[in-house]
Amino acid sequence: QVQLVESGGGLVQAGGSLRLSCAASGRTFSNDAMGWFRQAPGKEREFVAVINRSGGTTYYADSVKGRFTISRDNAKNTVYLQMNSLKFEDTAVYYCALRTYVDRWPPVYGYEYSYWGQGTQVTVSS
Repeated sequence: QVQLVESGGGLVQAGGSLRLSCAASGRTFSNDAMGWFRQAPGKEREFVAVINRSGGTTYYADSVKGRFTISRDNAKNTVYLQMNSLKFEDTAVYYCALRTYVDRWPPVYGYEYSYWGQGTQVTVSS
């Protein structure tokens, strides 16, 4: 049973920082690319960032490039999303996702991922 559990969300002022974590269990974590998505109220889910299985390659949405950093620790089965210079428009529920197969890169669509966490709320006050 694969499980992804996000943590680290919360309320922060604009310009502040948060670090999200996603702990994975149930399969060999180092075999899989990991992504972060987000969904704001009334909007569709959108891609945020992805990291390949070794951690050596990353890709970001234009809206977060230069502000967010995705990383992973395969020894801890955990992927992180460091979010700096947060903006009001970053307010959303953030989800981590796991892709179990090797295919095109970068995987920016939700259907390219097999497992999802329950989400963690990030609220940025202006």
